[in-house]
Amino acid sequence: MPLAIVHSRGLDGLSAPEVAVEVHLAGGLPSLTLVGLPDTEVKEARDRVRAALQNSGFDFPGKRITVNLAPAELPKESGRFDLPIALGILAASGQIPSAALANHEFAGELSLSGELRPIRGALAMVLAAGGVGRSFVLPTSSAREAALASKVRVLTARTLLDVCAHLTGQGALDECQATDATADDGSDYPDLGEVRGQVQAKRGLEIAAAGAHSLLLAGPPGTGKSMLASRLPGLLPPMTLTAALESAAVLSLAGQFRPEVFRRHPYRAPHHTASSAALVGGGSIPRPGEISLAHQGVLFLDEIPEFDRRVLEALREPLDSGRIHISRAARQAEFPAQFQLVAAMNPCPCGYHGDSRGRCRCTPDQVLRYRSRISGPLLDRIDLQIEVPAVPAEVLQQPPDGEASATVRARVTQARERQMQRQGKPNARLTGKEIDQYCQPQADAAALLKHAISRFELSARAFHRLLKVARTIADLGGGESIAAAHVAEAVQFRRFAKD
Repeated sequence: MPLAIVHSRGLDGLSAPEVAVEVHLAGGLPSLTLVGLPDTEVKEARDRVRAALQNSGFDFPGKRITVNLAPAELPKESGRFDLPIALGILAASGQIPSAALANHEFAGELSLSGELRPIRGALAMVLAAGGVGRSFVLPTSSAREAALASKVRVLTARTLLDVCAHLTGQGALDECQATDATADDGSDYPDLGEVRGQVQAKRGLEIAAAGAHSLLLAGPPGTGKSMLASRLPGLLPPMTLTAALESAAVLSLAGQFRPEVFRRHPYRAPHHTASSAALVGGGSIPRPGEISLAHQGVLFLDEIPEFDRRVLEALREPLDSGRIHISRAARQAEFPAQFQLVAAMNPCPCGYHGDSRGRCRCTPDQVLRYRSRISGPLLDRIDLQIEVPAVPAEVLQQPPDGEASATVRARVTQARERQMQRQGKPNARLTGKEIDQYCQPQADAAALLKHAISRFELSARAFHRLLKVARTIADLGGGESIAAAHVAEAVQFRRFAKD
């Protein structure tokens, strides 16, 4: 039969639409033509497939070969179509049975020797294939991550010959079993108990973890801002299986997922020279940026005033919506971006503003310009703004005496469970109507809120975020309503912006 159809998957953002690889053999001068919007990597499959077939002992047909990647309007990229193209040529030329292809989907890059190499986005493709009922054949290294999608039978192959032996009944591919998907117990993260001093900052981390709030740490150099930020993932509640799969699928799109860290909260810390596309994602074929790679985890921006202003402003929409929309002339894509922002900065250009020893030589105008690099709208979206002062020498010389991460994480998990039972989402993601429903303060708390709005000139957005932080503090204490003490503590975590 001169026509064969092989099932595969493309990638369009986080979705993986089905792609039919149609191979037709006809008379004429020998050639191999690829159609269906293939990019450069896909077009180069002509040479890889030819060499792989010949080095695997198969005959390469001396005919006019046309390979159509349908649907034609979906751009195709990467080398994942090498394996289905090779199998289509073999089936169309009668070297393997076409009927065996119907119950499988294939993806994999071929080496010139016929070995299969790993591909990006394997987990996203297998998740999309969950309701089709076909087995999915993948390279061995990619099959390990794809097997986490337990609804699909994933078969692992090392070479093109292994796949052909399976299809002809001369051998059988091994089914890849999912790795242990037990919940993350938090033991692999840096421990909060190792941090000396910084009682207020550690309390802020606990509140941020409990309500999924964003956080700004401001203080002179060497006070432990980066160290505190690295402890936040260990305080977060365990991820649900659905959230873990979504996070893993995004990392898989960038080729950065490892099955051994499945269900661990991502921690991303891009350098301040990162571009807007690196942070939010982009490219002619849109790929996820750092904010999406930090989905269900922490995005740490150290020295945040040193980031380009346009890069920082790109954070505003995803901080509110939890998603990022990337639009290009020919392609659009949407990626999840439910991350917790942790930013760190010095109080002035030299870093020693307010130092008791008078080391700061910055003028008031220099301090103002430095702090103004973070715009008011972005600062408004940061729920907790904490000063991290220098730690006294006597505290540094004493053994750590703070609570361990496991102890704090237990309280955080209980508080998060209260939120999920009450409203089905963390406090930081409550909408305006939900704030009115779930964040009603007591009378004395309402009076204190009114005073805080006037005293600190809070915007409507800052007021709502202050209410959500107070709701989280109440949840940590087991309170049913927001009391004045909860509001007072929440106000303490917004003072830096007004100093």
